[in-house]
Amino acid sequence: MNRQRTTPCLRPSLLAAALVGVSFGAQADTVFVTSQKSGVSVVDLATLQTTAKFDLKGLSPRGIGISKDGRTLVVATRETGGVVLLDARTGERTGEVKVGTNPEFVRIRGDYAFVSYEPSAKAGPPPKPGEAPAAHDDDDDDDEPARIAIIDLKQRKKVGDIVGGPETEGIEFSKDGKSLVVTNEADNTVTVHDIRTRRLLKTVSTKKWGDRPRGIKVSPDGKRYIATLEFGNRFLVMDDKFRVLRAVDTGKSPYGVAFDRAGKRIYVAAAHDQKLEVFDARSYAKVGEVATGDRCWHFTFTPDDKGIVLACGKSDEVLVIDVATLQVEERLGGFDMPWGVVAWPRSMGSLDQP
Repeated sequence: MNRQRTTPCLRPSLLAAALVGVSFGAQADTVFVTSQKSGVSVVDLATLQTTAKFDLKGLSPRGIGISKDGRTLVVATRETGGVVLLDARTGERTGEVKVGTNPEFVRIRGDYAFVSYEPSAKAGPPPKPGEAPAAHDDDDDDDEPARIAIIDLKQRKKVGDIVGGPETEGIEFSKDGKSLVVTNEADNTVTVHDIRTRRLLKTVSTKKWGDRPRGIKVSPDGKRYIATLEFGNRFLVMDDKFRVLRAVDTGKSPYGVAFDRAGKRIYVAAAHDQKLEVFDARSYAKVGEVATGDRCWHFTFTPDDKGIVLACGKSDEVLVIDVATLQVEERLGGFDMPWGVVAWPRSMGSLDQP
C-alpha cells in the first residue's frame, strides 16, 4: 500500500471522493471504529492516525453503520436499548432511537437502519458445542426470538420489527433489496425475511455442518451467500435460493466475512486462530492468510480497495493490512476492545458495502 503518512497524494478518483466527503458528510478516506469501552475512534487512512475520539460517556458501542450521505453514524449501545446518532464529522450526538434489549448489529440500506436486538439475552459467555445453556431463575423467555428493528433515518424513529430466531447475529440484504437474511446463533439457522411484509420466507438449518452461524454476506452479483459457522470452523456456500451448495473449512471460530468488490475473493476473520484467511470465490480454495491480533471480529476494505482495516477486540488494536501482499502494514493502538469498523466512502466489509 505504501501510504503517504504526512502529505496525502490522492488519485483523481479519490480526490473526487474526498470533495464529496467534505461537502456532504464525513471526511473521505476515513474509518470509524467502535470500542466497547471507549466510544468511537476516527482513523485517517492517509496518515494512519487516530484523529478523533467520540466519547459516548460510559456507553458500550458495538454495531456501527454510516448513512448514505456520510453525515450520520448509527451506533448500537446496550445501555440505551437502542442506537445513538452521531454527526460523522464532529461526533456531536444528534439523536437517539430506542429499539429493545441488547442491540448489537447495525446495517444500513437507503434511508433505513436495521438493528438486531435480543429480548431474552442473558449475560455471560455462550455455551460450547454440546453444553446445555446455563440455568436462569427467569428463563421463561429464553427461547423468545431476537428481532431486527427497522429505523427510518429521516424520521429518526423505529417503524417496525422483523422477527428473527433466538440470538440473531449477522444481517445481510438480498441483491435486489427485497429480502433480509439473518444468522441465528442460538438455534443454528439462517432465516430469510421479506422486508416489505416482514414475513418469514425460508429457514435453513446449519446443524449438519456446524453450530452458531455468525457472519453472512452476499456476493456482489447476488448469486451466492456465505455464512460463517463459529462452532463448525467452516463457512457455508448457498445459492440465491438459499440451497446449501457446500461447506468450506476455515480456521477456528470464523466470524466476520466479506467478498472483495470484484467478487473474486472471500475474506474470513478466524478469531480464535488469530488469522484473516483468503479464499478463491470460485474454487473456494484457500489462497492466503495473514496473522492478526486476538479475537478480530469485524473488518472493512479501504475505499481504494488496497487495504483492509481489522478490529481486534482482545488485543485492543486495529490492524491495517495490505491486500496485495497480505502483510500487516500498521498496528494501531489506543483502543479498548474494538468491535466494529466501517469506512467512508462506504466500502466492502463485514458490516457494510458500497
